Amino acid sequence: MHEHIAEAVKEPDVVTVPPGAVCLRFETMKLYSALGAVRHLLETGQVEPGDTLVDSSSGIYAHALALACHRYGLNCHIVGSTTVDRTLRVQLEILGATLEQVRPSKNLRLDQNLRVQRIGELLQENPHYHWMRQYHDAIHYLGYRDVADLVRKEVPEGPLSLVGGVGTGASTGAIATYLRDAGRDVTLVGVQPFGSVTFGAEHVSDPDMIIAGIGSSIPFRNVRHDLYDRIHWVNFDYAMSGAVELLRVSGIFAGLSAGAAYLATLWEREREADRTYVFLAADTGHRYVDSAYAHHADARGLGSMRPHEVAGQDELRHPWSAMDWPPTADTPLRGRPALVAESA
Repeated sequence: MHEHIAEAVKEPDVVTVPPGAVCLRFETMKLYSALGAVRHLLETGQVEPGDTLVDSSSGIYAHALALACHRYGLNCHIVGSTTVDRTLRVQLEILGATLEQVRPSKNLRLDQNLRVQRIGELLQENPHYHWMRQYHDAIHYLGYRDVADLVRKEVPEGPLSLVGGVGTGASTGAIATYLRDAGRDVTLVGVQPFGSVTFGAEHVSDPDMIIAGIGSSIPFRNVRHDLYDRIHWVNFDYAMSGAVELLRVSGIFAGLSAGAAYLATLWEREREADRTYVFLAADTGHRYVDSAYAHHADARGLGSMRPHEVAGQDELRHPWSAMDWPPTADTPLRGRPALVAESA
């Protein structure tokens, strides 16, 4: 029996998905990040019950942090994007979290910058607030040890490839690190949208891309670039088609990042079939019903899809590109170099 709903909701379903892959299907994966971080802060005395935790979020992390604060008796303040919808706003209000949304912006970069700027103002006004820094503080790696332990328990021994949206870097980076530390042969495949600066694709835009949480317009220090072996960039149409096909073949109703990860998994398995492939479905598909799933009649058949295998980011192009990471020594490297995350 669980002591709090957050502990129950965080547990993923481990599902075999044809042909020959394993999906970790989460209700909201960032609960691992939030719960692990908050527990560590309390255990080390950095915060105490009744303190206020604050952070920026486009939605998913806001819910996770609010539940973690509710679980441990902390106050929660979110500086949110305009993408935070009414359903989430009501839940945050009832959970006791406070939300302020920045003004509407023309692009993601401005939205993220406005949120970080507002947090700076809040910390000046309330120096006792604790900023969670989900984008930069390695404390957010800690909770994913439990996911790695679950993979070790559920997935047969042998070479393994982990595929998932990169986002802040904490989930894929942490799971792969803990598995490798335990002696597992792990290839880490990251999924990105076009336009993200994280792996140097900011020069290839995708106006239709609405996948929250797997790309960024600003650098994240929690992304440890040296952990990754392959990167896939997938546009909106192909991610939507992957999500629709995942629902059709497995019944898994997940977000667009899961559709993109499923697509990347199928291609990686075609290239190297003697590994077990585990891909992450970080959230459900509910918030993508109108923007994506309602257009399922327009979804493309996955059998005809192939990525452009490229040697460097200057060759990236729609609708799908893939590349070994890091690029070869004689290939110009765009984007951020490998960065060391802040100490927990």
